[in-house]
Amino acid sequence: MATSSIKRDSANLEAWQQICRAEPVLKDIRNAIDVLPGMTPDLILTSGPPMKWEDYAGGQREAIIGGAQFEGLAQNRETAIAGLDAGDIRIDGCHDHGCVGSLAGIYTASMPVLLIENETAGNLGFCNMYEGTNPRRLNYGVYDQGVHDRLTYVNTRVSPVIAEAVRLSGGIPLKPIIRRALHMGDELHSRSTAAALIFTRELFPYLIEIAEKDKQAVHEAVTALTEDHYFFLRLSMAAAKATADAAHHVEGSSMVTAMAFNCRGFAIRVSGLGDQWFTGPHATVEAQLFDGHTQEEITWMGGESTITETIGLGGFAQAAAFPLQRYQGGSAQAMIDRNMELYNITLGENPDYQIPALDYRGSPTGIDIFKVIDTKVLPAMDIGIPGRDGGQIGAGIVRAPMECFTKAREAYIQRYGAF
Repeated sequence: MATSSIKRDSANLEAWQQICRAEPVLKDIRNAIDVLPGMTPDLILTSGPPMKWEDYAGGQREAIIGGAQFEGLAQNRETAIAGLDAGDIRIDGCHDHGCVGSLAGIYTASMPVLLIENETAGNLGFCNMYEGTNPRRLNYGVYDQGVHDRLTYVNTRVSPVIAEAVRLSGGIPLKPIIRRALHMGDELHSRSTAAALIFTRELFPYLIEIAEKDKQAVHEAVTALTEDHYFFLRLSMAAAKATADAAHHVEGSSMVTAMAFNCRGFAIRVSGLGDQWFTGPHATVEAQLFDGHTQEEITWMGGESTITETIGLGGFAQAAAFPLQRYQGGSAQAMIDRNMELYNITLGENPDYQIPALDYRGSPTGIDIFKVIDTKVLPAMDIGIPGRDGGQIGAGIVRAPMECFTKAREAYIQRYGAF
């Protein structure tokens, strides 16, 4: 059937409004097995379009193997590989279970996850907990005793305290925190320092109450919340997932509702095109590497934190976060220029997520596949850079490949007709 541009505009307006009207609220922290749709004890979730086990490579493959060992599905690396080869340990993509994964994005049944409800639409989004400051992390393709111990520490010490505080609060609205953090130097992807502090402040009354029973546990939880600027990233990811999913499956919409990496390439989903992933090669990257590392070490092992860019945060609010210059390179003017360029490929300006350096203009929100192709402006995203030997080796800016958008455009025309 044919769909006119007027009908597409109407569908895109509906999808864009779902993003802008979303009200994500942190309601609880629960184990993945208890809340993720379709989660089972033998299942490991990972980032990007799901693939056959034999297609996973490098750090993403190693992270899956590590997840199997951490969950007790295998005694060691060799038995984990055997279980995965035999299909006794299963793999699936995070997005199909309502969650998003940082880098390799490993979820296993016992891991605690942040439960976010979009109170406007009533849908849920999830993200697992931040592992800590060490660059050697499971989501960066590393599994050793230190990683095991940190994951256990998060599961048994940090998560229960924060979960209890959240339950005592009755829920923490996240949009007001994000809105304020944008005015304090965050873009809510590579930098969420202010957001983490504001969030912790919201928990203070309940943490004080808990401290009457276990002062040391609260001290450890507050340290985890504030020791660097990455804890809140998992909250912004879950909030973005709950926001973007409310805008998915709008018939006739050409708006992007998910962007993700796996170890083989980059992919997008489009609101009016169902759950199909439109794949392309790896994104291009401009990286600032940590001392002692080189460009040749850069590798890809997945990642779905780019869900933040999908709703107008991260690289789409980069001009709000000038402190990122020291972390991922570039200049304040380059951030402004890049941010301005992205208005050309989006459906509107987010009325809540405003950028002070742009005179409080709303962030460019709602990537349209046709605008990307017409303007040749590719979505820009802020990410951490993984190394081929595991761990984080830097940070930078990536651009999505055009192939994803041309494939999505072809599918759109095939489904809805040319106009």
